[in-house]
Amino acid sequence: MSAEVYVGRAPAEGAANAGWLLGHFMPPGDPRHSDEIEIKWGVHPAGEERAQWVRGEARTTFAVLVSGRFRLRFPDRDVLLAEPGDYVTWGRGVDHSWVAEQESVMLIVRWPSVPGYKAESPRAL
Repeated sequence: MSAEVYVGRAPAEGAANAGWLLGHFMPPGDPRHSDEIEIKWGVHPAGEERAQWVRGEARTTFAVLVSGRFRLRFPDRDVLLAEPGDYVTWGRGVDHSWVAEQESVMLIVRWPSVPGYKAESPRAL
């Protein structure tokens, strides 16, 4: 198999790396290493919420619901993702938080991939 091709399983690999499948945090030389984009397969139990708000976000984010019911919180509104395929996107500088209203699977794409950024672990309600 070519070194430029990587085949994996998002649920298993994501579980081993806080959900992250692609980004600057993967080893250099690995096809999953990128300074331009990050991709996450987020599995969230019902009631899990972000430990604290993200303030001054440095990336753009696209979040799509694969399954479950997931609420994104923004300073001026909440967005409920309730049907598979519902999505939301927001740009740099947008403060946000979230809560999994039901067990949820989310596919998250962020860009660019910013070294040194690490969120606190989510907490259960």
